[in-house]
This record gives sequence, C-alpha cells and structure tokens, in this order.
Amino acid sequence: MPAMTRVPRVRRAVADDAEEVLRLRQVMIDSMARSSPATDWHADALPVLRAKLAEPDGPFAAFVVDRPERGGLSALVAGTIEYRIGGAYDPHGTDGYVFSVATDPDARRRGHARACMEALLEWFRERGARRVRLTASAQAEPLYASMGFTRRPDPLLELRL
Repeated sequence: MPAMTRVPRVRRAVADDAEEVLRLRQVMIDSMARSSPATDWHADALPVLRAKLAEPDGPFAAFVVDRPERGGLSALVAGTIEYRIGGAYDPHGTDGYVFSVATDPDARRRGHARACMEALLEWFRERGARRVRLTASAQAEPLYASMGFTRRPDPLLELRL
C-alpha cells in the first residue's frame, strides 16, 4: 500500500511570527546567493514586518507552515496586492506579487511551498487579483510551472534610490 502523503497545515502569519518570517526570508536570500549572508538588516525590518503582519486587511500577507517538532516555522510564502492602472485584460488593475518563498532545507520536498502558494493564490483571488507575478530561481521554476505560471519576456529594469 502506498504511503499517505500528509498535506501540510497552512496558516496566515501573524505579528508574533515576524522573527521566523525574517529567518526564512534569509534562507531564501542565502539559497539564491545574490548577496552576502549579512543579517544586520533584520533589526530594521522586524518592526515594519511585525506591523504589516498585524494588518489583517492590508495589502500584504504571508502564509506559513509550523514546525511543531522543534518550534518555529518550516515554510513561508509572502506576497502583496498592488494597484496598476487597468487595461484591456484587467480593467481593475489589481496584481498579486509573490516575493518570498522559502522552506528550510531539511523540510523540502514535502509540499510545504506548494500548500503555502495555494493559500496565497486564494488570498489574491479573494482580493480581485487577475494576474500574479514572481521571480523564480531555476530550482523553483518547475513548481511554479506546475501551478500554471509561464515565463514572460519582461523587460524589467531596476533603479536603487
């Protein structure tokens, strides 16, 4: 008889989760190797994140999976609703943007990120988003493709102020 796959229990993150959310964001940053492993920014980010997580009706949400065997969290997905001037495909101009997806290395391949993404996508739908965007690492791209995301030839430019 095949082993039963247990669906992870996903919940919306709250203000008390802020430190663990930052820890998992650092896991994501470290896995992408785009910056140094510095964490001195956490002290400045923590009060802002805590306040955002305390706003149940705000444009930001994070969904997490708890890690009861050692405490804390094992997975995180965070995103925001953004307004863009409407157009032919979306006259309301409501976009979802996913910007933090992380799972602790020893908790990967158990469906945590997928379950969190499904919760975030439902949150986007409930708020009227008609499009969701994200930037994916090569190792995460198959997950997103299996959920219906497609690669776009987006000419994204960036300016740091």
